[in-house]
Amino acid sequence: MIKAYKYRIYPNNEQQTLINKHVGACRFLYNLALETKMGAYAINKTNLSRYDLQVQLKDLKKECEWLKEINSQSLQVSLMNLDAAYLKFFKGQNDFPNFKKKSGKQSFNVPQSVIIKRGKLSIPKFKEGINIVLHREIKGDIRQATISKTPTGKYFASILVETNTVIPNKKTIKEKTSVGIDVGIKTFAVLSNGDEYSNPKHLKNAISRIKVLQNRASKKKKGSANRKKANLRIAIQHERVTNKRKDFLHKTSATITKQFDTIIVEDLNISGMIKNHKLAQSISDVGWGNFATYLNYKSEWQGKNYLTIGRFEPSSKLHNKCGYLNKNLQLSDREWLCPKCGERVERDKNAAINIRNFGLTKTGWESPKELAELPTLVGTMKQEAPMPLGSE
Repeated sequence: MIKAYKYRIYPNNEQQTLINKHVGACRFLYNLALETKMGAYAINKTNLSRYDLQVQLKDLKKECEWLKEINSQSLQVSLMNLDAAYLKFFKGQNDFPNFKKKSGKQSFNVPQSVIIKRGKLSIPKFKEGINIVLHREIKGDIRQATISKTPTGKYFASILVETNTVIPNKKTIKEKTSVGIDVGIKTFAVLSNGDEYSNPKHLKNAISRIKVLQNRASKKKKGSANRKKANLRIAIQHERVTNKRKDFLHKTSATITKQFDTIIVEDLNISGMIKNHKLAQSISDVGWGNFATYLNYKSEWQGKNYLTIGRFEPSSKLHNKCGYLNKNLQLSDREWLCPKCGERVERDKNAAINIRNFGLTKTGWESPKELAELPTLVGTMKQEAPMPLGSE
């Protein structure tokens, strides 16, 4: 089983400079390779592979001698990442690769020769080990590491480890140990058993403070030290929101995966929903995508089943008991009265139950149906009218 551990590292000034050089060099090579690939296809309709570009690294280092300070394997990983981005684009899984910005994610990968010993992280090109805080023990063999820097100036190392543990066999899918999850904005998640998790709204609670800090930063002179300090305060607020959100999602997903053997969710088009400017901020704040990811890999680790249903299934409009389809249901309708059976339907709980039933149906399970009263011998004979005399 592959598992990742993330630790805080404390590089000295010299090491921080070298980390920044690695990040900048990998970004430079990625952008240069992307430009080269685009140019080759535009001129000669030729698709350059990462191996074609990798051969040119030796000559590039002669032209840009500062690249010799960088771990060559980290540079090669940049070409691999670009190749992977192209592959996802041609498979329709992602948009066309974009040029990386200096203000974007700051990280580089070390695919080999990663050693942790006596509180020090040793990687190529760093003669002295980097101080690392191991807040939990690493169990397994270290494969690779990713060094990253946050906008607040903190440094982290994500260590990828082979734990040498066998993934347990999947649990048997049963109705009693299955749960459907309907996620929302007003209520973060409603389970088919009736449990609810309220939306903590981390960003909404902090947005007023962030706007004040943004307003102060906008009044500072561009490029000045005061503007950098003001932007740092904004980044710290965003980092707090992110940490709170991740903590909530991890705890919620862990609770659900421990409680149920089969977890069923709806495959939502989150990227499409975010295009609605009225809901974009609320959808981004709630973190549905990360929640689904956490449920997926935690279920895999524990031998649980993680199932998804199609995004076009009528989970909210279909009454889970009588089967009535409410075609006129609006987003604002949190409850509705079923005209067929007269029962008052709670939208979110009804959707969660339908998500569970749809998911189980895909596995061959049939939802229980209300049986009509069976006929009996007694009382089934109809009394016939007396026959007139002499009719025989």
